[in-house]
Amino acid sequence: MSYAPAKNGMPTRRGNVTALMVALLTACVAFQLNASMLSPALVTMGEELHTNQAAIGLSQTWFFTAAAVFSLFLPRLSDIIGRKKVLIGMMALMGIGSVVSAMAPDITWLFVGRIIQGVSGPTVPLCLIMLRSAVKEPKKYGALMGLITAVNGGIAGIDSFVGGYFAEHFGFRSIFWLMVAIAAVATLLLFVLAGESKPGEGTRMDWLGVFFIVIAVGALLTALNEATKLVGGITAGPLLTSLALAVVAVAAFMAFWAVEKRSRQPMVEIVHLRQRSTWAPLLTTTLTMTGIFAVINGIVPAYVQAADPGFNIGATEMSLLILTPYALLGWIFGPITGRLAPVLGYTKMLRIGLAGSVSALAVIGFLGLHSLPLMITGTILLGVMYAGTVNIMLNGLGVVLSPEGNPGFLPGMNAGAFNLGAGLSFLVLPAILVATAPLGGQGSYLTVVVVALAITVAAFATSLLVPKPVDAEVAE
Repeated sequence: MSYAPAKNGMPTRRGNVTALMVALLTACVAFQLNASMLSPALVTMGEELHTNQAAIGLSQTWFFTAAAVFSLFLPRLSDIIGRKKVLIGMMALMGIGSVVSAMAPDITWLFVGRIIQGVSGPTVPLCLIMLRSAVKEPKKYGALMGLITAVNGGIAGIDSFVGGYFAEHFGFRSIFWLMVAIAAVATLLLFVLAGESKPGEGTRMDWLGVFFIVIAVGALLTALNEATKLVGGITAGPLLTSLALAVVAVAAFMAFWAVEKRSRQPMVEIVHLRQRSTWAPLLTTTLTMTGIFAVINGIVPAYVQAADPGFNIGATEMSLLILTPYALLGWIFGPITGRLAPVLGYTKMLRIGLAGSVSALAVIGFLGLHSLPLMITGTILLGVMYAGTVNIMLNGLGVVLSPEGNPGFLPGMNAGAFNLGAGLSFLVLPAILVATAPLGGQGSYLTVVVVALAITVAAFATSLLVPKPVDAEVAE
């Protein structure tokens, strides 16, 4: 058996990329089920756990908060102790969290299960890092990257349909049991098919830096969560808590900065944080997710299922009409846009996708709220432009713009930005929906979509600052 030369600490066996892709795709599918499969089941979850949609939405927020926190350091840890080892551990813990969620007697235990599932947050970037170690040819990597990353927008629509069907016929717990089964399969395939790589072997993990950055991000997200309680009016408790947590977040980030400047083997080199190739893609990712994620995974599904002012259709039918086409087109276009990125340019494709996403949100808000066919049209366009283009480019840029000496740094931070943005989306947009309820059904939903559109326009503006990843692009 022949081996290719070792790159980034990973001796790659020739002809074994297909086996690696099977393992990585299964891991990404297992992770994606945690996010997208529950979208059509949120209403059912609230009914079966005897709680309101705000509490159920908060369980989504805690999942993405945990995912954001673990994404900050697990890719870096994987460089040191082994990417395969860390990814297998993430899959195992995700399975355990799914068991806890499936057996949850109340909303509190659902929170616990979802937080444990959040350990799997950096699954997609970790898979992309492993793939880049195995595939060096830019065009081939781009196509395979698109295939893996397309899963991040939904599993060809099957997940949404199955989630809606299971919720409607067997209850929400059956969805979590399915997650357990897929997580177990992913763990087994990774163990058998994936190779190990430790490009940072021998490096000391900067746990003090990890501590402060986790405190900073966790405190910031919790502060934002407390701030949403002020929607109905300013009260002393939530206001003081939010302000105190914001102060903690700032102080923790300042401590993180100081630690990284003095550390001999920092988690993140300060020089990298100052570079446009770091902060511009991270800001673009956060804004994009904040503007789009809750719209397609929460606001639109809830509106379509609502009797007034929505279209009063069931969870299964909603999945078939809204979520399935969205995810299926993301799955189809992901490999295509991934293949085009090294030729046309990652940043150019990103901006095309963001411009298209703004147009899609405009269709959803100004036309789709009045017409189910136009709502479907808007979500189809969002599937092509966001799930099949923007999502692919943002994930890819996190890998190809990462510093050579610290390959896990930017993908991990970018995964944190994805999950931070998703959590912010489920915090901000539902809060606006509640705050604008006096405007009436369609008025409040229109306001939410307009805010989402404005945030996505801001994401387009920041994308203009993202530098070209010259080493990852080739001439046709």
